[in-house]
Amino acid sequence: MDAGLAALLGAAVGSAATLGAAIVSSRTQTRAQNDQWRRRHRRDAYASYLGALHDRDIAMDAVLDALRADEPELPDVDEKIRRFIALAREVHRAAEVVFLEGPASLVGVTERVADASRGLSEVMRQMADSARAGDVARKAEDAALAAERERVLYQEVRAFRLAARGVIGNAA
Repeated sequence: MDAGLAALLGAAVGSAATLGAAIVSSRTQTRAQNDQWRRRHRRDAYASYLGALHDRDIAMDAVLDALRADEPELPDVDEKIRRFIALAREVHRAAEVVFLEGPASLVGVTERVADASRGLSEVMRQMADSARAGDVARKAEDAALAAERERVLYQEVRAFRLAARGVIGNAA
């Protein structure tokens, strides 16, 4: 074999190997950037959801505190309930982004948070209806039920946090 032809063949093989390595490297880098982008969007969606939950829960605490008073001031209670409802809508909007951005495993956890929230909201509504009617017969029972439902909600939000950390790669 001619030395020139061997050199040309060697250069061609070397170029092909270099090109192949560059393509593999580019695909790997693109995949890594895409994974990082997805984690960032998921993290932002989860943080927004948790922030909305936090704001809504503070409003719910204000309603429950007002309803636990010996003689609740109904106009104050109604204003606090309106604020709670507005913030609950924000939670629902943020949950929709979690549903879109997150994997199926996180959807179930988010739905459990919604169920726990709904349970506590029902007790809050019952307490408000009783306060409007001047009925204090179930006040202690409703307050105890609200405390239990708050505990369940806290546990579900905690489960969401842990699941979200796992999804974005911060499970430690």
